[in-house]
Amino acid sequence: MAASASSISFFASSIFRSSQNPRHQFSVSQRRPAFRCAIVRSELTTLPVLSFEGTEVGSALLNLKSAASDTARSVVHRGITTDLNNRRRGTASTLTRGEVRGGGKKPYQQKKTGHARRGSQRTPLRPGGGVVFGPKPKDWSIKINKKEKRLAISTAIASAAENTVVVEDFEDKFDKPKTKDFIALMKRLGLDPAKKSMFLLKEASENVVLSSRNLKTLKLLTPRTLNLFDILDSEKIVLTKGALEILNERYGDFAEDEEEDVNAGEEEEISESSD
Repeated sequence: MAASASSISFFASSIFRSSQNPRHQFSVSQRRPAFRCAIVRSELTTLPVLSFEGTEVGSALLNLKSAASDTARSVVHRGITTDLNNRRRGTASTLTRGEVRGGGKKPYQQKKTGHARRGSQRTPLRPGGGVVFGPKPKDWSIKINKKEKRLAISTAIASAAENTVVVEDFEDKFDKPKTKDFIALMKRLGLDPAKKSMFLLKEASENVVLSSRNLKTLKLLTPRTLNLFDILDSEKIVLTKGALEILNERYGDFAEDEEEDVNAGEEEEISESSD
């Protein structure tokens, strides 16, 4: 998904502007700004439903939670940066001059050689020496709340509704693995195999996985492996009916209410068992 042309410039904010009156540039305002809460809205979109042959057989509703327009970019940005940072293993490591083996003996005398003085062959100035300010093992993981991560995913899917189609479940349509048949399916659905696309299935059969794994521009996901990066990286999104129902249940309006009811029931069971 490409960013819109009217992107926000942080340097246009008043905190980056120099004060016109230099005598008051360090004055602090006594009035504190009002706190604004992020508003979560519901995005109801009607998507066309296509058959396995590519003909339109009906429509389906995509009802997901979405962040407000003024906070949507920041929510999705935090979600994608968190995912990318959590993928980093953080195992890159180099040796300093104190950790490199060797270099205990002074290579030559201090004076009368015509060379610069040197106390060790493991100096960072020599090949095979230590590394200055090199990487060390580090934990790059970032914590994000579960509700915030779900809101980022649902906002990204809702924003890509224009490039999303629904297809009937076709897991049992492939009798044997064949990439040619999957490419023919993509063309019937109006997709270009040369462009990036994402298929979200409720369950991926072995023949479907084997038929699509040679396509480098295709991502075949299930609700368990759904992630924000593949959603933003795809130009077209194809959902099966079963996957659409799971999305509405997990990221829809009633997902949070059902979760609160489950948590309340668990608390009641714990209190009854303690009594």
